[in-house]
Amino acid sequence: MANRGPTYGLSREVQEKIEQKYDAELESRLVNWIIVQCGEQIEHPPPGRQHFQTWLMDGTLLCKLINSLHPKGNEPIAKISESKMAFKQMEQISQFLKAAEIYGVRTTDIFQTVDLWEGKDMAAVQRTLMALGSLAVTKDDGCYKGDPSWFHRKAQQNRRGFSEEQLRQGQNVIGLQMGSNKGASQSGMTGYGMPRQII
Repeated sequence: MANRGPTYGLSREVQEKIEQKYDAELESRLVNWIIVQCGEQIEHPPPGRQHFQTWLMDGTLLCKLINSLHPKGNEPIAKISESKMAFKQMEQISQFLKAAEIYGVRTTDIFQTVDLWEGKDMAAVQRTLMALGSLAVTKDDGCYKGDPSWFHRKAQQNRRGFSEEQLRQGQNVIGLQMGSNKGASQSGMTGYGMPRQII
């Protein structure tokens, strides 16, 4: 929590809209998942947006979380420090974000470091963690711990294979989306620019 003064006017309205997107019910599900996934004796934070931010702010839990989604010996973050220095904490958050992107979370679902560290947009932090959980459930590689119903499975690729004969047959078909020329004629057409004849 940085030393920021109170916001006024438009800045205040924008911040209030961002804060309205924060979901307290989702917070409790994410906290439960992080505790189960990390598999350690982690203290449950008191409910509330600021407590959730403080709980994740140093980046150690996030790094442990992303490491727990990989097989032993293949963790993306080698050294997790529990430093109280601000730049070290922000560096760990950045390491988590980079590892999450490599894991498969889309860039558009990833929050900015200041969203968490300064508490600017905790809803974005929730969105990133939800995307990470959904991806972990979808991968189904044995690293996910917890209730699979906590997250939605992402749609899987469903490739179709066609034989050469099927592809050739498809070239001879005129799809109905292209329209039809049955019954088309130029009767009643007038030359360009001529007035319509009304009888």
